[in-house]
Amino acid sequence: MSRSWQRKVQKNQELINKQRKKRGEAPLMSAKSGGAAGVETFKGRSYLMPAFLLLFILFYVIVTVTSDAFKQGDTMFWVTIACYVLLAGLFVLRRPYLAIGRDFVRSRRFAGDRNIYVSNIKGINAQKGYVVIEQHKGGNWVFSRVMNRYPTEQMAARLKAFAEQNGIPFTEK
Repeated sequence: MSRSWQRKVQKNQELINKQRKKRGEAPLMSAKSGGAAGVETFKGRSYLMPAFLLLFILFYVIVTVTSDAFKQGDTMFWVTIACYVLLAGLFVLRRPYLAIGRDFVRSRRFAGDRNIYVSNIKGINAQKGYVVIEQHKGGNWVFSRVMNRYPTEQMAARLKAFAEQNGIPFTEK
């Protein structure tokens, strides 16, 4: 099935589900999953980037406040501090994830949600605490227990079944 056809199906499903919701009926199928039933999602938690931002803010405050050129009524300084705190909060609330569908994997990257379809997956490597999805084009996707608190054991088991289903090389170390 072509991607343009899948997009048309997804768009029509969204319209039908909106109509069914207005009538108080249950949706036919999840339109978010791209029409593919059985999308399994593994969520992580981002701690390192917010911690780095908060340490950076602390360093910035200490260096700036102890400086002789610091003006007590400088509002732009406090706006900058507030913006960095909000950015750290955004990184905590935007949980990273890996969604595994029938013929794709999806993850949240810095630029937004990205898909890798089976045709672009070179191989999948799993080792204790890490799962790596290798692509033909582009960089590898690395999911780490240390960096983002992913349940890597469960992810590896599901990705192994995904690899067997789609004929992708799977190596476990």
